[in-house]
Amino acid sequence: MRIGINASGMLGNPDLARLEALAREAAEQGFHSFWLAQATTIDALTVIGALGRGIPDIEFGTAVVPTYPRHPSMLAAQAMTTQALVDGRLTLGIGLSHKVMIEGYYGLSFDRPIRHMREYLSILMPLIDAGSVDFEGETLTGHGAITMPAETKPCDVLVAALGPQMLRLAGHRTGGTVLWMVGEKTIASHIAPRIREAAARAGRREPRIVASLPVCVTDDEATKRSRADRAFAMYGQLPSYRAMLDREGAATPTDVSILGSESYVRDRLSAIAEAGATEFSAVEFCRTDDEREQTREVLRSFL
Repeated sequence: MRIGINASGMLGNPDLARLEALAREAAEQGFHSFWLAQATTIDALTVIGALGRGIPDIEFGTAVVPTYPRHPSMLAAQAMTTQALVDGRLTLGIGLSHKVMIEGYYGLSFDRPIRHMREYLSILMPLIDAGSVDFEGETLTGHGAITMPAETKPCDVLVAALGPQMLRLAGHRTGGTVLWMVGEKTIASHIAPRIREAAARAGRREPRIVASLPVCVTDDEATKRSRADRAFAMYGQLPSYRAMLDREGAATPTDVSILGSESYVRDRLSAIAEAGATEFSAVEFCRTDDEREQTREVLRSFL
């Protein structure tokens, strides 16, 4: 299982210099990837394009860019520009986001999200893979081409897929899925079998399954879990995550978070790998330097 660092937790208080330092440190320590979410603050792809010019030897990924606010032709052009800037080391993770965000924040319709993603990929993937598209859908249309430097290779595309239909779509049309707040039982029984079957039926390679969870080696598990209850409560209320927590038998997002002793963290990471995750993207939920150093030591032992 490949190991990466997910710095999305910094986006609530973005510090570009700090993000650059974190990405450089992750690369120097041998981590395979460095991930950023697209929130309502800084633009993840712009930051990745800037970081990648000066930080070699690490993959950069988005986890994830919401699809509704950006037409797929625009996202394809932006992603491939970023791909050229980082010398082919971009993984584009995309997702629907949530009804409360798309309708409440952007004022867009969240009607029939599976149709939306199917049509979105029908435009995005041809543009990324071949540079041109000719598609007429019910809600999205794409005609035309994008021109990139000749040496630019297509970036890998992953979909934040949780439900059965989205997993089938991701496996059939893309390189895999990028997850958040999904435990190892659900990966083993639901995520991995469905997306692998879909990829096999489509004649695609083994799909990537990127798991991402809060993680921290700590001697004060009770305090850490209390803090996590406050920080991650919203994910227990969003329908898509709530469904995954219910599958896992978890009452709250904290129940799937990896917070505890060194042996506990090692055991959970091993279980996630055995469940079928090909990669783990760690959201370091640490407050002290000691916690962070101990957590990094465990993460690096899986490299």
